[in-house]
Amino acid sequence: MKPDKRKKIPPRHDAQARFASYAKPLVEEALQRGAHLERGAENLHKLRVALRRLRTLLWIWQPLLAREMAALERGYLKRVGAAAGAARDWDIVAERLANLDVDRARLNAARSSAFESACETLSAADLHHALREMLHKVNHALNTARRRTSIELLASERVRDARRGLKKRVRRASKAEKGDYAAWHDVRKAAKKLRYTLEFLAPMLSRRDTKRLKPLKRLQKRFGNLNDAVTVERLVQDHREIFKDDASADQSLGVLKRERKRCQRRAARLIDA
Repeated sequence: MKPDKRKKIPPRHDAQARFASYAKPLVEEALQRGAHLERGAENLHKLRVALRRLRTLLWIWQPLLAREMAALERGYLKRVGAAAGAARDWDIVAERLANLDVDRARLNAARSSAFESACETLSAADLHHALREMLHKVNHALNTARRRTSIELLASERVRDARRGLKKRVRRASKAEKGDYAAWHDVRKAAKKLRYTLEFLAPMLSRRDTKRLKPLKRLQKRFGNLNDAVTVERLVQDHREIFKDDASADQSLGVLKRERKRCQRRAARLIDA
């Protein structure tokens, strides 16, 4: 990305100076949620969302940072978010199996074990120190940069990049085998990146750009449902012990398989259109 040709960019248009105003609320949200994980799954979920949004924010500002710094910080956020995600997966399993013949005691035990493991990982990750240090380092690197870039230029280029990334993954998924869920999952991730980017930068974008949010949310929801269905089916297959017997496990897995296929058909309609 080339810096803006203007000699001096007013503070309100300075992309480097604007980073902190976006990042600080997300860091505070993550720290607040991380400090009260004992309150349950909802706090864990909100923590995961805040970390995802921080990752997108770093991706947006990545062209203005040293590549190694951005990759290191985004890698940390991804690892910590994955720990929270493992526990969230069991919450989804519990929802999907609500009306199926499952041993509730065993299911709750597996769910509690995943939650405790996530809490231990997050505690060891030292979120309070790591996130504040990340904010300080990134903010310092941006604000000491000699060349300045306008937020409008950054916004237009990163929205364009995110849109191209989504289109590329949609094309790949449309040509992928039905069982290649990695390609379908990539569509969901790319849609989420574009959505967050549009939401962050909406004041700098045209109405045409922001109008893309509604269909984007529909795409993300359908591919999210597919991802949940695939995750639940695989997790249940690996933990058949949560059922009362093999017959119950087989019957439930059959239901989950049909649901996964239904979700895939609905997701396919959006990329085949």
